[in-house]
Amino acid sequence: MSTSNVRAEIRTDLQIGDNQPLTLIAGPCVIESKELVFEVAGALSEICKKLKINLVFKSSYDKANRTSNSGYRGLGLSAGLEILSAVKNEFKIAMLTDIHESHEAKEASEVVDVLQIPAYLCRQTELLKSAALTGKAVNVKKGQFLAPWDMSNVVNKLRDFGAKNIIVTERGSSFGYNALVVDYRSLPQMREFGCPVVFDVTHSVQQPGGLGSSSGGQREFAAALARAAVAVGVDGLFMEVHPDPDKALSDGPNMIPLHRVEKLLSQLLEIRQVIVSNGPMPSTY
Repeated sequence: MSTSNVRAEIRTDLQIGDNQPLTLIAGPCVIESKELVFEVAGALSEICKKLKINLVFKSSYDKANRTSNSGYRGLGLSAGLEILSAVKNEFKIAMLTDIHESHEAKEASEVVDVLQIPAYLCRQTELLKSAALTGKAVNVKKGQFLAPWDMSNVVNKLRDFGAKNIIVTERGSSFGYNALVVDYRSLPQMREFGCPVVFDVTHSVQQPGGLGSSSGGQREFAAALARAAVAVGVDGLFMEVHPDPDKALSDGPNMIPLHRVEKLLSQLLEIRQVIVSNGPMPSTY
């Protein structure tokens, strides 16, 4: 990836991008309980300290884009943020959560370090504006319906509204039929916008609506896609993890079992070290 000086500040002691450790954005898809969130946050914190990976803990207080009304959405804004705040204070880790409506941005920004714009909502101008105006870092997921270069308009919107720390996440493209396909060319293409790029390991193997009234997933392919993304070169990885994905209330089929996270990250770091030690690849041949 040829663009230089690509970096975003998550908080004063934590940056993502050039000359920084690998960043992991991870946690359970949605807040199911305080106990679950604390369990996953504690385990991830220890793993990332051991492996010298920057951790941004992620969980959602509301999943507003469920396949059906029967899908579990979460505890809601106030109760969810209360739990995230407690986790942040306990483990001293950076925090990320989704926002779905403009009015959520200010309240969420008082707790979390990064506001995430879901892929389905990445073109929603007022939502982007509300996130930018908080002054927090913004992670925006590429819409499944957009080409990588179309995300330049999303980034420019955020910059027009004053956002200075923007992260862009690839999560695959949808061609219907309950499948997502990852074009790895998108990773260097989107980094040309001057933003750190994250690869969403678990949503890239999601099968939207694949189970009829809920989404399916193929977690057996998550590690392979993650290895490819690290080999291409990314600044961070996004993955949802759960102690028992088959019993998770949301996105279970594509989440990584918590007990497998350390081994996967260790392997990914070995690949990354090979790439970093050989220096940047030329942009043309």
